[in-house]
Amino acid sequence: MKIKRQKTAKRLLAFYKYNYGFREPFQVLLDGTFCQAALKNKIQIKEQMPKYLMGEVQLCTTSCVLKELQSLGKELYGAKLIAQRFQVRNCPHLKNAVDASTCLLSMVENNNLHHYFVATQDQELTVKIKKLSGVPLMYIIQNTMVLDKPSPKSIAQLQSLHGNQLVPVHLQQTIQHLKEEQGLLKESEARHKKRKRRGGPNPLSCLKKKVRQPQQPNKKKRQRRPRKNRIAASGVKVEATM
Repeated sequence: MKIKRQKTAKRLLAFYKYNYGFREPFQVLLDGTFCQAALKNKIQIKEQMPKYLMGEVQLCTTSCVLKELQSLGKELYGAKLIAQRFQVRNCPHLKNAVDASTCLLSMVENNNLHHYFVATQDQELTVKIKKLSGVPLMYIIQNTMVLDKPSPKSIAQLQSLHGNQLVPVHLQQTIQHLKEEQGLLKESEARHKKRKRRGGPNPLSCLKKKVRQPQQPNKKKRQRRPRKNRIAASGVKVEATM
C-alpha cells in the first residue's frame, strides 16, 4: 500500500509541477488542526513530509495560527509547540489577527502566487480550498499524510487555458484520469471512451489435432535360453557269487 501511495503522490506532484510551476523546496502552510492530528497519530512532520513529497520541504505557518493556538489553552499546547518550530510567513493580519482558516485562505487566494501547499484537518477550510485552482491540499487520514487530488476547478482551468493540443501526451492522460475520478467526463467523452475489445480465440487452439498412430506391439519373440544338460550318474550294485 505504501508504494501505491507514493506513486499517487508522484503523479499528483507532476501535475502541479508542469501546470502550475511548483518547485522545490515545497512550501507547506500548516495550521493547528494538522499539528494536533500529527501529535495524536505520532507522525514526525519534519521527517515524514519530505519523504512523502519526495523533495525538500519548507514547513511554515502564520502568526494568526500561533495566536489562535495560544488562545485555546492547554488542550492544544502540544500542537502549539510543534507549530512554533516552523517558519512564520507574513500575513496581511499583523495588526488585527483573524482565525487560522481565514488567514490560510487569504494566503492562497489570487492564484496562489507563492505556490503554497495547505495542510489542515479543518473541514470548512478544506471545502473552501477545493473551490480554488492550483492549491495542493494535504491532510492526515488513517495515521498517514495524504495529498488530495486536484480540484475540479484546477482541471477545468488547465483545459480552458491550454487545450489538448498544447498539453503533452502524458499530461493529457493524467488529466483524463483525474477527470474520470472526479466524475467530470461529459456524456460524449464517456461514449467515445475506448473499451477493451474482447480478445479472439487462441490461434494455437484452432490448429488441427494430430492423430497419433497406435503403437504396434513388439513382435520380437522371446528367445529361450538352452537348458544345460544335466548328466545323472546312476550307481549299479554288483553281487559277488561264490
